[in-house]
Amino acid sequence: MALDDLLDEHEQSERVRDWLRQNALGMITGVALGLGAIVGWQWWQKHQASAQVQAAERYEAAIKTLEAGNLARATTQLRSLDQDGMYSALARLHLARAQLQAGQRDPAIATLRSLQTNDPALRAVRDERLARLLIDAGKPAEALALVQSATQATALEVRGDAQFALKQVEQARDSYARALARTEVGAPQRRLLELKLTDAGGTPATSEDIR
Repeated sequence: MALDDLLDEHEQSERVRDWLRQNALGMITGVALGLGAIVGWQWWQKHQASAQVQAAERYEAAIKTLEAGNLARATTQLRSLDQDGMYSALARLHLARAQLQAGQRDPAIATLRSLQTNDPALRAVRDERLARLLIDAGKPAEALALVQSATQATALEVRGDAQFALKQVEQARDSYARALARTEVGAPQRRLLELKLTDAGGTPATSEDIR
């Protein structure tokens, strides 16, 4: 190997060493940050899984307390659940139903009002149940605002109830008719819907019309 080649290799090695000395700290920091991010993500996943397990256990405990008829204790257990979690929303639905069965309509209304969820299906259930209670409490305007854009048969019926209570008879008739059209023949609630439609001045379809 020629002397010039050796010098070139020596010079290149020195340049590599100089570069490493100048950038070693940055490289080590980058590797450390990368490892830290991986470890942090793994910790976060484990933390979330653990939190979900704990929430499920608290939810089951609250439901068992409700089934035992201890509303006061169940309410306390409910507060231990995260406000925006799925288990919290489900527990509040159960609690509101238990409160209503115990004759505690206003507490049930408060419980449903406190239910916060990003799930469209749960939100629709909450709005429908809350609207029913608000109508019973003499607040049909508030109830109507909750189900104004309803499309499900049961929610359309509630909308009709709110409109009828507000003496919006024509609108109520339309809501009942829409609800009836979305209700299967032979369904238990169909007869009640037909009566409500008749009270609002409508005419239920006959079996021949349905066929």
